[in-house]
Amino acid sequence: MPLLVLALVTFGAIPAYLFGDPHVSNCQPIDGAQVCEAWFPVAEFYWLAALVLGYVVIAAGYVRVARARGVDARVVPYVVTGVTLLVVIAVAVGAGAADWIFDGRTLRPPPAFAQVLFRLLGPAGAIGVALLVLAWLERHVALLLFTLLYLAVVLVPIDFGWEARSQWQFVPMLVIGGGVLLLGSAGFALAQRRQRSR
Repeated sequence: MPLLVLALVTFGAIPAYLFGDPHVSNCQPIDGAQVCEAWFPVAEFYWLAALVLGYVVIAAGYVRVARARGVDARVVPYVVTGVTLLVVIAVAVGAGAADWIFDGRTLRPPPAFAQVLFRLLGPAGAIGVALLVLAWLERHVALLLFTLLYLAVVLVPIDFGWEARSQWQFVPMLVIGGGVLLLGSAGFALAQRRQRSR
């Protein structure tokens, strides 16, 4: 269930980026072009609200399943980790962490390692780290391996050549990340169903 909820949250971010107006500031002319800082407030607030709500839904689902089975659910550390990561990332982004990673005053794209670090500070990175905590709490090797695959996929810069100045620039990574989570959810549900039928 966590992967399905997180996939839905990820797919839900697409309209937040597409229909939310970016806040553009600090534009500077460089090499006959213009470089600006852009902030997507609708998308940022969406991620904060949707992920917190997603963690609450996941926690409630775990508690319900645990009670039905008559066992204890250790889900509080997962939720606390997820929400704490969101707060830390929001503070880091608000403090200008992106400026610490790469110099946005040039027209050259940042090096690949800088893009990976930048993505680690984003919602996909927070989802991946929270899933690592969940895998550790559950002692679930398959979830750990899946999470490492997910992090490898979402941290690699993929843009399909879409312009970085377009609001559509976020769509490929959101579709890829959400798709990986959705496929993982389906795979784990199928494995669980086969295990129950035995």
